Amino acid sequence: MLASARTGAIQASVRNAQTAAFSKQASRGMKIVAILYKGGEAAKQEPRLLGTVENELGLRTWLESQGHEYLVSDDKEGANSFLHKNIHDADIVITTPFHPGYLTRELLDKAKNLKLCVTAGVGSDHVDLNAAAEKSLEVMEVTGSNVVSVAEHVVMSILLLVRNFVPAHEMIERGDWAVSDIARNAFDLEGKVVGTIGAGRIGQRVLQRLAPFNCKEFLYYDYNALLPEREKELGARRVADLKDFVSQCDVVTVNAPLHDGTRHLVNKDLLAHFKKGAWLVNTARGAICNAEDVAAAVKAGQLNGYAGDVWNVQPAPKEHPWRYMKNPLGGGNGMVPHYSGTTLDAQLRYAQGTKEILQNFFEGKPQIPANVIIGNKGYATSSYGQR
Repeated sequence: MLASARTGAIQASVRNAQTAAFSKQASRGMKIVAILYKGGEAAKQEPRLLGTVENELGLRTWLESQGHEYLVSDDKEGANSFLHKNIHDADIVITTPFHPGYLTRELLDKAKNLKLCVTAGVGSDHVDLNAAAEKSLEVMEVTGSNVVSVAEHVVMSILLLVRNFVPAHEMIERGDWAVSDIARNAFDLEGKVVGTIGAGRIGQRVLQRLAPFNCKEFLYYDYNALLPEREKELGARRVADLKDFVSQCDVVTVNAPLHDGTRHLVNKDLLAHFKKGAWLVNTARGAICNAEDVAAAVKAGQLNGYAGDVWNVQPAPKEHPWRYMKNPLGGGNGMVPHYSGTTLDAQLRYAQGTKEILQNFFEGKPQIPANVIIGNKGYATSSYGQR
């Protein structure tokens, strides 16, 4: 009992010391660098565009009132960029998945004061997570802030592809009217097999939202099997082999994080195992799919269409093949800028979540466990690959 009490006292003392250290750091004032995207005139007209350079996640007044320095820009590429020039003495870096500041190992090596990397949103693959873990840098994201927004976008994208909506709308814009040219490649979602690569928060919500469409079957591929009762609730069946999985699906949606195990997961070899004429939707990360291989599969008709809002490079260059790819009948392209997880509703959630993460950090309080990607003891999540 005495030993136990002594141990408890020591642990309490350590916690108090850590809290005091955090409080001392916070009272000193920290340099906080944020990489956000330019909102232009839209951000001036709509203050709820919180994820923009102009509206700064709504954090400036609060941070400066506590004596912190808050620097915001969209300039992130190259040695002379705002990010590269300011990271050497930054204490905290905030960035979004929609205009990510790529925190490579080389850049983190220069960040001698860096303590915390915050993703205002979900998906921290723009940070070299292995390097962050080695350096005991904490990496946080606002888990759950975008799950509804992205799941809704997935359902919309599936319907756009299956119903051949985009070329139909383009026809109307041209002033034409040829129903047969559109109807020859338009289908019902009812009776189709839909599968998700990744059955986490978003993947499960996609299947829930598709239930009223009376699909033939729901499949999922994930190294983390769902509990049997959850599978029953979703009406989903797990397929352990990826090639077998895609061969059974009429529609495949990608809802998995980007890490070493998923980079270029969808490539020429895997695409050859898809049902000919299947549709593929990717709102997870562009680099999970090989861009050239997907474009070639659409052009050849192996894929009837590809839709998503994520690109392997963001902003996507003008010559990117996903901008212009078409299937043999002139449709099949449902690409948009990366915005599925940054609706005005989602922006409020991830702005509030970012503030909560910062406040907990300043005060030395525990973070919400689901928000912690890299903690002071390394990886705190299983979302970024098996370990």
